[in-house]
Parts: sequence; C-alpha cells; structure tokens
Amino acid sequence: MIRAGLLWLSEQPRIFKFVRANGLARKFAARFVAGETVESGVAALKQLNAAGITASLDLLGEAVHNAAEARAARDTYLHTLDRIKAAGAAANISVKLTQMGLDIDAASCVDNLRTIIAAAQADGSFVRIDMEQSDYTERTLQLFRQTFHPQFGNAVGVVLQSYLRRTEQDVEQMIALGGRVRLCKGAYKEPEAVAFPGKRDVDANYVRCMERLLLRGNYPAIATHDVRILEHAKAFARDKGVAPVRFEFQMLYGVRRDLQLALKRQGYNVRVYVPFGTQWYPYLMRRLAERPANVAFLLGNVMRESLRRN
Repeated sequence: MIRAGLLWLSEQPRIFKFVRANGLARKFAARFVAGETVESGVAALKQLNAAGITASLDLLGEAVHNAAEARAARDTYLHTLDRIKAAGAAANISVKLTQMGLDIDAASCVDNLRTIIAAAQADGSFVRIDMEQSDYTERTLQLFRQTFHPQFGNAVGVVLQSYLRRTEQDVEQMIALGGRVRLCKGAYKEPEAVAFPGKRDVDANYVRCMERLLLRGNYPAIATHDVRILEHAKAFARDKGVAPVRFEFQMLYGVRRDLQLALKRQGYNVRVYVPFGTQWYPYLMRRLAERPANVAFLLGNVMRESLRRN
C-alpha cells in the first residue's frame, strides 16, 4: 500500500511544484540526488572516484513535451561529457529515450542519442540507455538491437528489469548480440500481466538472469543492494571461474555506501548511478517506493540534523 502510494505521488506534477519549493523535501532528495546542476553531479563523482568507485551520471527527467526540450537535454549531456573529460573523472552517462524525444519524433530521438553516443565514443566513454516503463521496453530494445549497437558496439549498452516476465528471453537475446546489460529489478508500477507482482518472484528472476549474464554476458552490470543476491553473485562467480574484471556491481547514489566501499575493498569493480537535475521529485518517490523503510531512515536523518543545529 505504501509502495503504491509513493508511486502514485511520483506521477503528480502539481505535487512536485509544491515539494520542490519545500526545504525539507530537498533534504530528503539530497540523500539520493547529487544536486540540480552538471557541476554538482561532477563534484559527486569526484568524491566517488577518490574512493576508487566509478560513476554513471544521469540527467533526471523523462518524457519531454517538445523537440526543443529534447535538444536541450541532449546539449546538457554533451556538456556533461565535456565536464567529465575535463575533470579526468572515471564516469560514463545514462540516458532515457523519452528524454531524447521518443514520444515526439522517433527519428529526432535517434539523431539526438546518436550525437551523444558519438561524443562519448570519441572520449573513450560509454552511454547506457536506461529502461523506462514496460510500454517502452520493446521499442527501446529494438532501437538498441537494430540501430545503436550495430553502429557503436561496446560504446552503448542497455538496461533489463527482472520484474518483467519477458526479461529472461531478453537476456538471451542480448547475450547472443553481445550487448552490454545492466540488470536491475525495476521501479515502475506495472500490470501483473507483464510484471511479477511479488518480490520473491522478482528476486528469483533476477538471480536466474544474473547467472546467465555472469556466465555469458559482455561485462554485465549487476545493479542491486540486496545483500543475499550480492553474496550469491560473488559465490557463483567464484564457483564458475568468472573473474571480477568480467563484471561490475552497480548501486544508487546515497544507498548502502557501506556496501559500495566493502565491495571495492574486496576487489570488485563498483559503479554508482549518480542522478542530478531539477526533476528529482519523481526519482525520489520511486526510490522510496522501492524500499519504504527509507522514509523512516530519511526522516530520522533530517531530524537529527535539525536538532544539532538547534
């Protein structure tokens, strides 16, 4: 019930306008979001790099309303790549197709993303195409298979979500293609016809897909904070002779920093997904919906900070 309510709140633009002006909400968001500007995102990844952790910068925001907004998002990403290069930082970027204008004009969307991937490839960097709601899954994977991967190869990758019933089949297709996959659980509200409703089934599907990617995938990204799944991944990789250099663990900015550092100390590659930008409210609500206990955790942190100031 709490999860459904938080996901509903993530889709309410009027509430976002109110919340963005509220200082307390910004304190909540600061736990999960690096800031509203490119510079704040680059500053965050510098701190991560100092700890030996790489990053993926993500400009928050999804479906744009017109072509000008899509071009503005493209230009922000190009500036972000320039800032990453200038900082000498170990980081790549993550991009959503609807942010590039997929719902407005597919051809323009492709052109916008091509420009970004070409710039990243020239820098020796990488672009991850984020996955959105299930309505976009087939279109996203089709563009990846038919357009972006044939042209850019390992300079571009995609995301698969274990809560979708189709994902095991998609994993096999990506393995056959040689595409680079980030595997996550998924954070959108989906109909039961396309997504597993129960956590146990989502987790079981995650483990099945993860094992296939560890065995046969092209440098897969294992994106989870679930300690049991992390331990399973480490044990499975050891048992099957999969060296740590053949994959990486990924986590979200501000979530389980202790695990991020512990995995790095154990010799694993760790990358942190670092979101930035003004559209942080929907992202924050989805993070809280993934683990409603985060609400109490964040409230406690804000209260402690307030008491210290007073």
